[in-house]
Amino acid sequence: MKQKKPLITPIQRPDWLRVKLPIGKHYTAVRDIVDRYKLHTICTSGNCPNMGECWGAGTATFMILGNICTRSCAFCAVATGRPTTYDEEEPKRVAEAIHLMGVKHAVITSVNRDELKDCGAEIWHQTVVAIKALNPTTTIETLIPDVKAIWWALERMISAGQDVVSHNIETVERLYKTVRPQAKYARSLEQLRRIKAYGKRSKSGIMLGLGETDGEVYQVMDDLREHGLDVLTLGQYLQPTKQHLEVAAFIHPDKFAHFKEEALKRGFSYVESGPLVRSSYHAERHVQK
Repeated sequence: MKQKKPLITPIQRPDWLRVKLPIGKHYTAVRDIVDRYKLHTICTSGNCPNMGECWGAGTATFMILGNICTRSCAFCAVATGRPTTYDEEEPKRVAEAIHLMGVKHAVITSVNRDELKDCGAEIWHQTVVAIKALNPTTTIETLIPDVKAIWWALERMISAGQDVVSHNIETVERLYKTVRPQAKYARSLEQLRRIKAYGKRSKSGIMLGLGETDGEVYQVMDDLREHGLDVLTLGQYLQPTKQHLEVAAFIHPDKFAHFKEEALKRGFSYVESGPLVRSSYHAERHVQK
């Protein structure tokens, strides 16, 4: 009698990764504004586990330049494809939405637009200028994509007066070909170095649970500090769909606490580390120097 092949049982999500469903009047108000102004948010496009908490507090991370990315990163839930032309009125709409929401700290991110000569830098610049003009007391963090070493585009992106500039390293160098096949570890480090050299408060994030070792995590920390990074976030990778990379391990909160200690020892000025931490989680705290 032929034996059946054993079924592969996926790793079960632990209790510390339970997320509350988004509810409440503030959440509803934010969703209404986002829908009314036809805006995209990484909260929804990226399946962020903190959407209920952040939207319930009246904050959101806006995603500009459309919702189609030219990259095909193996961890990201944002759709990949050929983007349509961008909306030149988007900077104004983002600024108006932030004003209506009464946001004290705004986070802006975008898809990669590799097909554009400036990688979308001009729209980035105009968006920050528009937000500051309509919301002069609002602090701004821009979570920018890889500019493919087009450094004049990077300067245009970060020269509009934002308070924090973030670019996520995402994972350890060994896993780049699997996790970020169209990116380069050294290039992202150089982008972060240039952000800091421009005089900006620099920030980056790492996902854990993709198969990295502790030693590799420490190496990323050392590399980031060597390139002048100020703020570091560490969070648990969660598989967005069955087509994306599977979770190799769920990292216990105690381990995240240990990594935070190690990061602070290395001289980062601020560290967020926990299973549900994402780039923009508690981002308002990252402005303080």
